[in-house]
Amino acid sequence: MPNHYLPYGCQNITESDIAAVVNVLRGPMITQGSYVPEFERAFSAKTSSQYAVAVNSATSALHLACLALGLGPGDWLWTSPISFVASANCGLYCGASVDFVDINPSTGLICLKSLQKKLIQAERLGRLPKVLVPVHLTGSSCDMESIGALANRYGFTVLEDASHAVGGSYKSAPVGNCKYSHICVFSFHPVKIITTGEGGIATTNSPELAQRMRDLRSHGITKDKNRFKCRVEGPWSYEQQELGFNYRMTDFQAALGNNQLQRLESIVFQRNQLFKHYQTLLDLLPLRLLDIPDEVASSVHLAVIRLDNPEAKHHREVFESLRKEGFGVQLHYTPIHLQPYYRKFGFVESDFPEAEAYAINAISLPLYPGLSKQQQLRVAKSLANLLTK
Repeated sequence: MPNHYLPYGCQNITESDIAAVVNVLRGPMITQGSYVPEFERAFSAKTSSQYAVAVNSATSALHLACLALGLGPGDWLWTSPISFVASANCGLYCGASVDFVDINPSTGLICLKSLQKKLIQAERLGRLPKVLVPVHLTGSSCDMESIGALANRYGFTVLEDASHAVGGSYKSAPVGNCKYSHICVFSFHPVKIITTGEGGIATTNSPELAQRMRDLRSHGITKDKNRFKCRVEGPWSYEQQELGFNYRMTDFQAALGNNQLQRLESIVFQRNQLFKHYQTLLDLLPLRLLDIPDEVASSVHLAVIRLDNPEAKHHREVFESLRKEGFGVQLHYTPIHLQPYYRKFGFVESDFPEAEAYAINAISLPLYPGLSKQQQLRVAKSLANLLTK
């Protein structure tokens, strides 16, 4: 790997972050102590939500959210084909069936016209979704007010996948406030906006959904004697009341996340400044950056370009050339419905044409706090050399 290698994203760890983690490691409890509840309260306040439930990954959060929403066999979950597979897998974990809604080519987000058309057809066939998972790709919120209106019209629940969108906002309110959804999930993977190493969190305004997710993240066990169903035998007692999971977050992860959360606004500001600089540098090249919708302040998890040339061969040549020059570019994402596992459900090429077109001309460029303008210029010059030969 070249010594001037630039990844598409990486963690930003400060001495203060390290000190916060070390402080927990030197204490009496490194898990199931006070730090996870503290992080949950801080995150809930940051997102203007009533409750937050921290877990060991966003995938776990999606799974718990689907279970809390009552998704199960015979139900349908719909999501975007341009996302990480977890956005769809969470439905399969619950025994539900999964389908997709094509994207808006200018933003990469779920296309409202396609969603409306699909809902009309599904209502006619008696196959409406129980859960819709809109994905806030690259950190830009979907049009949640419109999606919420459709949810009210057709009777489905809304689970936001905001894995990319910590620190973003929609209509001047923070993503995660759940005004137009039932639950919103975030990721704290190292390349995301803030990190806990691995980790995730679900926000909600429903005390019932929050409690259900808390119960399920820890084996279905409660230590609350007021909720015991059997006779209490002593102070050591706990009850497993259902089959749950070990999806807990550790205290040292929560301490790292809480410390990073304190500089969230600064991190998001830096990302937006980098994105704006790319807009200037790439303005005259035969490509375009994904649009940020009106009334959205993106957290800019990714800087995704779409090449003007729509040929898969051209896409691969540019991609591989950038990799050879030391840029850790990536494709976010291969359409989920074309993954081998999902093809066995009957999905084929041409099912979601906008998503498939996206996959043969989209490239994620390096973008993360600490990336210099000179490094961005290197990226731009390489693209110019490759695209204007």
